[in-house]
Amino acid sequence: MAYTTIDNPELHFQTQLYTGNGGTNAITLDGSENMQPDWVWCKRRDSSAAHYVWDVVRGAATQLYPASASSEDASQTNGLSAFGSDGFTLGSDSGPNANSGTFVSWNWKAGTSFTNDASSTGVGSLDSSGSKNTTAGFSIISFTGTESGTPSIAHGLSSKPEWILSKARDVSDNWMVFHGSFSAQDYMIFNLTSAKASASSVWNSLPSSTVINMGDNAGVNDDGAMIMYAFHSVKGFSKFGSYTGNGNADGTFVYLGFRPAWLMIKQSSGAGNDWLIYDNKRDTFNVGNKLLIHAAAAEATGQSFNYIDLLSNGFKLRGNDARNNGSGGTMIYMAFAESPFVNSNGVPNNAR
Repeated sequence: MAYTTIDNPELHFQTQLYTGNGGTNAITLDGSENMQPDWVWCKRRDSSAAHYVWDVVRGAATQLYPASASSEDASQTNGLSAFGSDGFTLGSDSGPNANSGTFVSWNWKAGTSFTNDASSTGVGSLDSSGSKNTTAGFSIISFTGTESGTPSIAHGLSSKPEWILSKARDVSDNWMVFHGSFSAQDYMIFNLTSAKASASSVWNSLPSSTVINMGDNAGVNDDGAMIMYAFHSVKGFSKFGSYTGNGNADGTFVYLGFRPAWLMIKQSSGAGNDWLIYDNKRDTFNVGNKLLIHAAAAEATGQSFNYIDLLSNGFKLRGNDARNNGSGGTMIYMAFAESPFVNSNGVPNNAR
């Protein structure tokens, strides 16, 4: 029986806590394995501040803001200035590196460059390029959109994506989300608290094992530079699914097949509910309550209504917060592993 293809998730994803210094700040990931982070997402914990993301395809000093519709800042040399073989270097920008501020960074590995000439390969209708990690089911995709028709692009992965984040780089426009639990043409907006909606102008049809299909909405197909981050589930390492909340402290249990290192939850069936982020470094024991909202707010703690247990094989809700356990509500989640429930040698992990 194959339990997992990834025994050590820290080869592909790591959370790193750090303290800002207001100047040059070389951050080294402290996991058990060296890992070059190809997608870096940082957030200040102790004060209100933006979320920041960088990737190796767009390049250092080119930052986006995942909780904002704002266009790319392509010349922020004081943000992330370099990607390293086991970390990254920040400059003096107070957003991701305020002196004495406490921060968290979430880091994913892609690493293998790819290009697709659509006219030559017959895969997709628009050319695409980027960086991919087919072992971990993650790719960073760059392309030039047309803001017309129903184009498609190669995503570089070996399976159908189950979580896609899409952003127009040159204009202020919403981040568009596809999730594996959605029907064709369903979408959500990453920088808003709105519920799931449907429009053929966004995801014209479901993605396939080779391409992502778009409409003419600028959030997925602007007439200019576009970036997408695409993921599919990998047994023992990542999972993208949904569950129904029950609205009480003996909350829903969700089986993942691994102990989660990072977890994002969003109610998709009702508007006004934040995107919630948990990880295993800010909260090292159950019941967990250190929560970052996908907005500028500082880290929240001590809120019993959004308590959660991160378990050896999944997670369990311990509160009645409508955002993650509303009675009868549908929640989507995105999760990455700290360790598989059972490794490839048949050895189980421990609960925390």
